[in-house]
Amino acid sequence: MKITGGQIRGRRLAAPGNLEIRPSSNKVREAIFNIIGQDLSGSRVLDLFSGTGILGMEALSRGATHAFFVDHGKQALALIKKNLELCGYEQAGQICKWNLAGGLPKNHRFLNTTYDLVFLDPPYKEGPAVALMDELSVSKQLEPGAFIVLESAKTIETRHALSLFKTRIYGDTKLSFFKKGD
Repeated sequence: MKITGGQIRGRRLAAPGNLEIRPSSNKVREAIFNIIGQDLSGSRVLDLFSGTGILGMEALSRGATHAFFVDHGKQALALIKKNLELCGYEQAGQICKWNLAGGLPKNHRFLNTTYDLVFLDPPYKEGPAVALMDELSVSKQLEPGAFIVLESAKTIETRHALSLFKTRIYGDTKLSFFKKGD
């Protein structure tokens, strides 16, 4: 698993040793950044269901100043920490252990930051994506004009106040790109 673009393009990251964590493929990551842009200078990123942290690391490599990684799995949290170290992003990344089935984090580190870009990549077999999208659509933690990228199974239906501006399908993966109004 490698970073596909930005300052540390080609950097190898630690990969999961089992199938419980499903990192986004190179093709999917490249598509995401081709759509939202390669230059994320100054952006603050929220990476939900982070897994390995690859999406947040890609954003940091492309100039984001801060990434907040949220997951609750022990292996995922260890991988994110290791990958932050491998990339030299220990100061730019924060890790939060939180079960997103109960909604967005309620701790002060999350609540005291606003975000320009959100990655939402829940396990395909679970169903918290719709509820989290509803919560994000009214969240004060999103800047006006923030992008939300939802990676999901092709069959998911979403209903919320965010503006859908693009979808792409890669195999069993559906990418939905949303923007929060101003």
